[in-house]
Amino acid sequence: MVQQMVNVLIVEDDFRVANINKQFINKVDGFNVIGITSTGEETLEFLKSNAELPDLLLLDVYIPDVTGLDLLWNIRRLYRSMDIIMVTAAKEVETIEEALRGGITDYIIKPVDFERLRLTLERYRESRMLLRTKQEISQSEVDRIRGGVSTTHSTLEYGELPKGIDRLTLDKVITILKKNNEQGFTAVEMSKHIGASRSTARRYLEYLVSTGQVKAELIYGDVGRPERRYVFA
Repeated sequence: MVQQMVNVLIVEDDFRVANINKQFINKVDGFNVIGITSTGEETLEFLKSNAELPDLLLLDVYIPDVTGLDLLWNIRRLYRSMDIIMVTAAKEVETIEEALRGGITDYIIKPVDFERLRLTLERYRESRMLLRTKQEISQSEVDRIRGGVSTTHSTLEYGELPKGIDRLTLDKVITILKKNNEQGFTAVEMSKHIGASRSTARRYLEYLVSTGQVKAELIYGDVGRPERRYVFA
């Protein structure tokens, strides 16, 4: 099957952030940024004037002429088939709750980490392909799309994994996590157990976070930046 390109519109008033996000997105196979807008008015005009609508919006909460949440609901009313990922510095629970009620695909807090965004985009592409190639789907497939954990299906029964995620390595990471779930693991600790680099271990751990199977907790040492420790959700 020929992979259909996912067209993306970035709604971001900081042109430097917008360009960084564009570079990130264009690094992921199957995604193409077709435009950048900086205000609500400009965004709605872009959608109105383009014959081909974007499949996916990356939307900031803080834009000059309207709140991103108001724009979210407006887009939901006018363009129901469009998917939206919030990419914002807003961390308030009320904001996140309203965005979730608006049916967003994901909520990413700035500054954007490329690996985190890549996993989100690859999972979105996988879910989109699944929905477009079947007339009916199973409960485990619904769980997979929603990022939940199926109680009756293991990860071995899931479909194709994202690029850069090997099934054997993934199962090894899961097994190691299960053996010492009370304390959890940092990416550095996991890398030593699986015999891989820290960035590789982190990629697998963040993938499990994106599927809802694992959660990440910040731990603070005596010096330096806080680390992320991963445990089963």
